[in-house]
Amino acid sequence: MAATGSEKQGAKAFYVSTPIYYVNDAPHLGHAYTTVAGDVLTRWHRQRGEKVWYLTGTDEHGQKIMRTAEANGVTPQAWADKLVTEAWEPLWEHLDIANDDFIRTTQKRHTDRVQEFVQDLHDKGEIYKGGYEGPYCVGCEEYKLPGELLDGEGEFAGQKLCPIHKKPVEILSEENYFFRLSEYTDKLLAHYEANPDFIQPESARNEVVNFVRQGLQDLSISRSTFDWGIPIPWDEKHVIYVWVDALLNYATAVGYNENQQKFEETFPADVHLVGKDILRFHAVIWPAMLMAQGLPLPGKVAANGWLMVGGEKMSKSNLTGIKPQDLTTHFGVDAYRWYFLRAIAFGQDGSFSWEDFSARYTSELANDYGNLASRVAAMVGKYFDGELPASTADGEAEAAVRAGLTKAVAEADRRIGEELDFQGGILAVFDFVKQVNGYLTEQEPWKVAKTAFSDAAGAAGSEEGRARLATILYTAAESLRAMAVLLNPIMPDTSQKLWDSLGAEPSLGALADQRVQEAADWGRLPAGAKITKGAVLFPRLEEPPTA
Repeated sequence: MAATGSEKQGAKAFYVSTPIYYVNDAPHLGHAYTTVAGDVLTRWHRQRGEKVWYLTGTDEHGQKIMRTAEANGVTPQAWADKLVTEAWEPLWEHLDIANDDFIRTTQKRHTDRVQEFVQDLHDKGEIYKGGYEGPYCVGCEEYKLPGELLDGEGEFAGQKLCPIHKKPVEILSEENYFFRLSEYTDKLLAHYEANPDFIQPESARNEVVNFVRQGLQDLSISRSTFDWGIPIPWDEKHVIYVWVDALLNYATAVGYNENQQKFEETFPADVHLVGKDILRFHAVIWPAMLMAQGLPLPGKVAANGWLMVGGEKMSKSNLTGIKPQDLTTHFGVDAYRWYFLRAIAFGQDGSFSWEDFSARYTSELANDYGNLASRVAAMVGKYFDGELPASTADGEAEAAVRAGLTKAVAEADRRIGEELDFQGGILAVFDFVKQVNGYLTEQEPWKVAKTAFSDAAGAAGSEEGRARLATILYTAAESLRAMAVLLNPIMPDTSQKLWDSLGAEPSLGALADQRVQEAADWGRLPAGAKITKGAVLFPRLEEPPTA
């Protein structure tokens, strides 16, 4: 699903990428977690009025894909085509991912440019021919250092295991081409020193710095024992190492050696979002490749943690993979997008459970947020026939609400837009939700209404009471307008429904007119707006499915 941001000709786009995902199987919650985070980040920057480019895609070469395809009795290309069209692209559409491009590493726009990039490095003397023997994990598509390996037990007793996949490594010996990665040890360390925010979080930065300080080995950038990959242009008996191929997608997708204007207006990425298990590729190999080519380095490499189920990293290989649709069917897409960024601090490992999701959904989404929207709409309908009254009796209580909104907007914008602290940004907004609920509880509009209107016994209402009631309800409705803007990048469908129920104009989709920074501009919801009580934003949950 493509999204259009504010187009400022010549301006550098805020460029965010996800990893490109292996198509050896269908996506699980871990893949969706990173992709939703990128979507929220780019929607947030779009809603600042910025030019944005959001890239995701699939990694379709390498031994792992070839073996998976063979096991399923099809060609690697046929397997990749099936997974992309039947699993990956439909899921991103289902989760309302507004990516600007979806790159596949088997596309000609990518393969041709990769060959040109590698050929250029070879011509510059950055690549040489040699031999290598060592332990190789097919799952990681990576040679491992002996010190990283685990001792196998049980069925794997006597074998060495990959620390991530917990499966035996293979000892490979072949003639390869090598990239002179070792020559970039000092240059990388200098870059990390000069740019302390280049790798996030700090724990990830420390891991990479310590690794590089030990000294880098030259990188094998070709394989000759199988042929599913991009051929080395000067020696077609070799294919380009899948990680060199994959990393270059961040350049080829935005016009490298093909569309110079687009390339200059987009590259490099401002944020590469990656899983922590592939951090070294993005924080060591990728910047070294760019240095060798004289290209600018990305602004930030941000590693998210693992999603855990029962203490194990969620993946297909250890049977803890859960389909996102298992959750969206029960909780809804918007709640799904909200939950993982709300419940887990980005950059840290986090555990998932049905019980925690259900509790947070009921407490924060249904009770605090959804019920607030329903109560306000119901009271405006009951006391003012659904027409939002003007606020004419402001006092200290209303000033406190406005101050709370100003604080929430500034904090959410800083945390989400700058620090990638999605949890902190969401909490800032929901602190404001709680404040507005507290405001209604303290102001008791249902009691004020008794003094505002004539009752059945003939007691006359007061003008002062009506003005006070109108002010309370306007304050609550205007607060909801701001909440819809702030939560739109996280829960776009629900935010649009709330926006429509408030009778707000223009459309929430007109992002240039409804910017995050302007959410605190009080009074944008006009008196006289038609307030309607639409469908419940977060319906009561049915009993969860049983295992």
